[in-house]
Amino acid sequence: MPFATILKSMRLPFVILSPVCVFLGASVANFEGGNSDYLNLGLALLGAVLGHISVNCLNEYSDFKSGLDLNTFKTPFSGGSGALPDNPSYARFVLLAGVLCLMVILSIGSYFLYLYGFAILPLGLVAVFLILAYTNWLNKNPLLCLIAPGIGFGPLMVGGTHFVLTGAYSNLSWLVSLVPFFLVSNLLLLNQYPDIEADKGAGRRHLPIAYGVKVGNMVYAAFIMATLLVVSLGTYFNHLPPLSLIALLPLILALFSISGAIKFGADIGQHPQFMAANVGVSLLTPLLLGIALQV
Repeated sequence: MPFATILKSMRLPFVILSPVCVFLGASVANFEGGNSDYLNLGLALLGAVLGHISVNCLNEYSDFKSGLDLNTFKTPFSGGSGALPDNPSYARFVLLAGVLCLMVILSIGSYFLYLYGFAILPLGLVAVFLILAYTNWLNKNPLLCLIAPGIGFGPLMVGGTHFVLTGAYSNLSWLVSLVPFFLVSNLLLLNQYPDIEADKGAGRRHLPIAYGVKVGNMVYAAFIMATLLVVSLGTYFNHLPPLSLIALLPLILALFSISGAIKFGADIGQHPQFMAANVGVSLLTPLLLGIALQV
């Protein structure tokens, strides 16, 4: 059935990351005394979730059409969902789902543009660009491919949610958005390791292809250290409440993940516990930071 194929292509277990980032943005707004506008919050959440689903569907369609999906080693965290290789006749339905999600996002963006004027336009333009460009263009540039996921889930979702709840940008929202920026960039970085050879054959050129796994591990470690510094220094200088330090606890999972990346390199996909820990730190750190800001 097309519905089952579309649903699998959406990769819904990963979409939980979007509500977590929206929650973090709403928590910053609440911390700064913003109003609780549930309509705007609901629209921000809907836009974030649909943006994530749109990227997933468009990526699945593109990887299937390029033949990449037929050459990847499937893991719970990499290699694609396998929905279209199992049901190739439904490819156009997955493409349509991605496009329809984008259309709804544009409608939500138009509402916020009417409400707040051109101040929100830069965020909207970057969001649409990332959705449309990620698979076919950004994946061919090591730096842009590395930071694109972090921009989407960090500044766009966290900063965007804060803006639609307060009508203004703030330095704190940008500071806090660096947490998912670094962690989600790491999430996608590690997930690329098992697909290096397949991605290379499909014309991609992300960081592990261009510079190797050792450099990828160094970047991963640097981003974890940067996350540690953002929360620690933000707390030290009283930009964040002391309870925010609880958000550092899940970084232990990142140490476990990097140990697996160092030991197994491109074969880390055969040891999914390390990739699962990487997902865990990406979810739990921003979630705990959001909770700390709400208390």
